[in-house]
Amino acid sequence: MLRKAMGFMVSNPLSGVVGVLALIVVVASLLSENFLNSYNLVIIARSLAFIGMITIAQSMLMILGELDLSLGAIGGFCGVIGGILMVKVGLNPWLAFALCLAIGALFGLLNGLLVTLLRLPSLVLTIGMAGVYGGLNLVITKGVAITGIPADIGFLGSGKWAGLPVPFWIMLLFLVVACFITLKTPFGRYMYAVGSNLSAARMLGIRADRVRLGVFAFAGFLAALAGMLMVARLGSAQPSIGDSWVLGPIAASVIGGVPTTGGIGTPLGAIFGAAIIGVIENVIVLLGISPYWQSMVSGAIVVIAISLDSISRRYFKRD
Repeated sequence: MLRKAMGFMVSNPLSGVVGVLALIVVVASLLSENFLNSYNLVIIARSLAFIGMITIAQSMLMILGELDLSLGAIGGFCGVIGGILMVKVGLNPWLAFALCLAIGALFGLLNGLLVTLLRLPSLVLTIGMAGVYGGLNLVITKGVAITGIPADIGFLGSGKWAGLPVPFWIMLLFLVVACFITLKTPFGRYMYAVGSNLSAARMLGIRADRVRLGVFAFAGFLAALAGMLMVARLGSAQPSIGDSWVLGPIAASVIGGVPTTGGIGTPLGAIFGAAIIGVIENVIVLLGISPYWQSMVSGAIVVIAISLDSISRRYFKRD
């Protein structure tokens, strides 16, 4: 029975993660009477919006068999650049917003170029690039927030539509875009082929490096979007934006059925994984447990998720 249950969840990761999320929501509602009130659900949705964009980006990279640990740093750095353009340069806030999205895509493209041209493992390279982007952030700001962000873009970060935060709707929009790309286009099929076997994909005539560059650029774009929406939300460009957007998206993707080995999974499953982590962290706060436990819980979820993914796939491959 246990083997059949595990087999079903490995072969149908989306159904498994949805079931786990439903169970956690039921338990959370029993543990705290405030969990299902509208105010708390809006908090969860807003938190999911920002980490969700990074999760979408990371899941697409993981389908390729890649990782980018600099996405949080890209988001924070683009937020700082946006703050400088709007406050110190006096550029139109909407133009500054758009320019920062383009800059984020360029940073992602740069990461992809270094990975493809130097043939370096993306994990190692992007750790270094995270230091570069984060260091530039601190050099420019000296650790001081840039305040006075124009109110014109404030709605994008703190506004609501149909009772839910605007960033949440924006995240859903790009989730639909990501799912369409991965599941309904030739480019998406190339992504899965490259993630399954890079050498075989090249032998089939797939321009694997172009596919990788495109996904890295799109990931950088989403990271910059998350950073700029956070700037709009806070009304200031904080140098610390993006610091917590590193391990969570990886864990969420693995929980949602996107293994670190690449070739399978969907961004939708990754978002359900992010929702699971978000609900758990929210319950910790509602129960009055010290916030210092959140970091430990997040780290433990990463270790458990990756370990279970590795163990289950080795087991069923051998079986």
